[in-house]
Amino acid sequence: MSDHYYSKQPQSAEKTSFITCEFKNQAFSFSTSTGVFSKKGIDFGSRLLIESFQAPNIEGDFLDLGCGYGPIGISIAYFHDNHQVYMVDINERAIEFSQKNARHNDVSNVCIMQSDGFEHLKDQSFAAIITNPPIRAGKKVIQGFFKESVSHLVDGGELWVVIQKKQGAPSVITYLSTLFTEVEVVERKKGYYIIRAIVAA
Repeated sequence: MSDHYYSKQPQSAEKTSFITCEFKNQAFSFSTSTGVFSKKGIDFGSRLLIESFQAPNIEGDFLDLGCGYGPIGISIAYFHDNHQVYMVDINERAIEFSQKNARHNDVSNVCIMQSDGFEHLKDQSFAAIITNPPIRAGKKVIQGFFKESVSHLVDGGELWVVIQKKQGAPSVITYLSTLFTEVEVVERKKGYYIIRAIVAA
């Protein structure tokens, strides 16, 4: 698992590439590398999550849980510059590139740190947690993310998840329904589901 993107220190030789993209008619550019998730370009699920996300009408910071090289957190921070966006990933290389990409895109309302899930966010609470979960890390890790999210959301806070049907979207909806007050599918496209789960206000 040393070359897996869900690793603290990927062992693959670093090979950097540069990608440009557009979300909501705004151009962004990102440096990426081997050893991080979706290194060749913005995956469809992340793009759909960025395009679908709507900020909850409550006060509080946001969290990009499993940020990779940063496209979700950085773009959401750009579009919601009145919010502080925390970005965490277990992968130290991903964090390094997220930090570079935030600077390159002139996004300053971010706090980027290495953390295995909520490991270094013990006392933090958020209005929204956004995640393209690390499917290859396994069901136990992903369900742990979802379960811990409940205690890290303020009253009325929201968890936003993107997941493919073939990766278990229906079972994720069922599981989230045991944890959250309200669960709904916000968008569905090309086999990807955007799911919003809300904590009781």
